[in-house]
Amino acid sequence: MVTPDNWRKSSYSGSGDGNACVEIAPHPTRIAVRDSKTPAGATLVFPAEAFTPFIDALKTPHPPQG
Repeated sequence: MVTPDNWRKSSYSGSGDGNACVEIAPHPTRIAVRDSKTPAGATLVFPAEAFTPFIDALKTPHPPQG
């Protein structure tokens, strides 16, 4: 179960209240991800070993489609 005290925002959250970002809640076996603007909304949960490849894929430039 993910509890509110587990969540942390990226250092890239921006100025002000930093709500333009995602938050993560790390656990030994999984990593939860949510939109900081809608914390009560949907949460993605990744196996811990899949989180780094997921982040790496987000950083990889992809050619434009179409």
